[in-house]
Amino acid sequence: MLEFMEGSHAVAEIVKRCRPQVIAAYPITPQTHIVEDLAQMVANCEIDAEYITVESEFSALSACLGASAAGSRVYSATTSQGLALMFEVCFNAAGMRQPIVMTIANRSLGAPLSIWNDQQDSISLRDSGWLQFYAEDNQETADLHMIAYKVCEDHDILLPAFVCFDGFILTHTFEPVALPTQEEVDAYLPAFNPYQRLDAENPLSFGMYATPEYYMEFRYEVDQAMQRAKQAFVKAGREFGEQFGRDYSALVEGYRLENADIALVAMGSICGTVKDAIDEMRENGRKVGLLKIRAYRPFPAREIADALKGVSTVAVLDKNISLGNGGAVGTEVKSALYGSGISVYDYIIALGGRDVRKKDIAAVVDLAEKGKGDMFYGLRTEVL
Repeated sequence: MLEFMEGSHAVAEIVKRCRPQVIAAYPITPQTHIVEDLAQMVANCEIDAEYITVESEFSALSACLGASAAGSRVYSATTSQGLALMFEVCFNAAGMRQPIVMTIANRSLGAPLSIWNDQQDSISLRDSGWLQFYAEDNQETADLHMIAYKVCEDHDILLPAFVCFDGFILTHTFEPVALPTQEEVDAYLPAFNPYQRLDAENPLSFGMYATPEYYMEFRYEVDQAMQRAKQAFVKAGREFGEQFGRDYSALVEGYRLENADIALVAMGSICGTVKDAIDEMRENGRKVGLLKIRAYRPFPAREIADALKGVSTVAVLDKNISLGNGGAVGTEVKSALYGSGISVYDYIIALGGRDVRKKDIAAVVDLAEKGKGDMFYGLRTEVL
């Protein structure tokens, strides 16, 4: 049954039904509503979990890491500077192979201070060993949390995951969302079965010191697990579709790519605006389509190459900037399409929450058709 609710509340509700045993988070805009809701649920005994109050994001993720190593299903949420404060622990969580799920309410990073949306925060941790999934709307956001737990806790994967949705654009927006019942979630997501856990009667070490003779092998194993996560995601997404009727079995998703000459590539809520713009352009005879990237880590290079093999031009919309080298997504799409003969242009867009309208998408397509790209789109040159 569809319910009309705020995106943050939908996340809190689905997290509750995933039955985390330990929750630790520090409030920060625009993530706050999620953890407020979860704290209230714990206080009301709606969820059998320990809610650990902490003094910082560093402590929040450290508490989750310890609880996960002790064998608990755990959850956290953060954004922007809070995620930056977790930087060290993020690498530790992946290296220690702890299947933590954390919601990222995507927000720009300072300075200058900005509380509005772009995807710089999570993109900046693309090499940390966390799986990264990006949602277009609040239904997909809720659903991806269930899938994320299933993929993370797979004993062939055992990696943590970000479920990313755009701050304010989705976190504070009310949309119809179909939330499965507790019984339905239980049927899809079994109780956490830790591969290993801290146990005084069977002592183990996690995150121990590694000399040069061993360190590189640890990193290789994380990379191999990341690669295996592609098939694990496909399997979990297919099972989700069979049970709930919403299919997430693809790492990328095409929209009106049939006979397209130009394809836009994007992640997150901007895809909704792009689809509306494409519908208008198609009505005017322009052959334009969209490829939405749902899983950024592991990066679906082969899937992108397969999906775009029929187009002549690709325009990547990057809500981030790898300073000195263009957008992170654009760089990786160019690598995926290297040698294909397809022209790929990157557009840095909507940083710091700047609005993107349908006419902006059409303008990007105009630029790509003219061979103009690899640029910031919409710069206000009068303030430079």
